[in-house]
Amino acid sequence: QVQLVESGGGLVQAGGSLRLSCAASGMIFSRYTMGWYRQAPGKQRELVADINSGGSTKYLDSVKGRFTISRDNAKIAVHLQMNSLKPEDTAVYYCNAGLGLLEYWGKGTLVTVSS
Repeated sequence: QVQLVESGGGLVQAGGSLRLSCAASGMIFSRYTMGWYRQAPGKQRELVADINSGGSTKYLDSVKGRFTISRDNAKIAVHLQMNSLKPEDTAVYYCNAGLGLLEYWGKGTLVTVSS
């Protein structure tokens, strides 16, 4: 079955960087749009960034210029490089894979940015 496993979360000071990774299995990875979502306490889950099978990306306005999403089809992984982190980036970050009506989620990794 499809599995998405996130890693790389943790505690970082404001202005610091983290790199999230999502390892996928059980799917034809290259066909999927891969995304990173986040959910802060008391807030709705929101799309942070995604990258489609052709490599086109889109970003949440508040992370543009700070975060970069990339995919490695050979290693079946997607990454989110997060720079200049802010306390408001604190959330659980989830990996998502989508293809038509198919959608899969990882269990999430916690990112905490201290001020």
